[in-house]
Amino acid sequence: MTQAPILLSLRDLPLRVSACIAAVVPRSADDPIAQRLEELGFVPGERVRVVAHGPLGAEPIAVQLGFTRFALRRAEAERVMLNAPSVQP
Repeated sequence: MTQAPILLSLRDLPLRVSACIAAVVPRSADDPIAQRLEELGFVPGERVRVVAHGPLGAEPIAVQLGFTRFALRRAEAERVMLNAPSVQP
């Protein structure tokens, strides 16, 4: 019997920690934000790191994907699911 992978949302990833992307989960069948995230490179297997949080309500979340940094709202970061075992400081 295989166990389901343990997933963590990018929204919940601590500061200065990286993890491997498992999937981008759309909220609806035609979710333009999920599609755009995938177009920008948020695809399974890529490593992503949280580099900063905004001052008010920890929004936006600044993340680094390869050599590129993105500012994501918490609702956008919720769509990016990470493999919890791949979390590295």
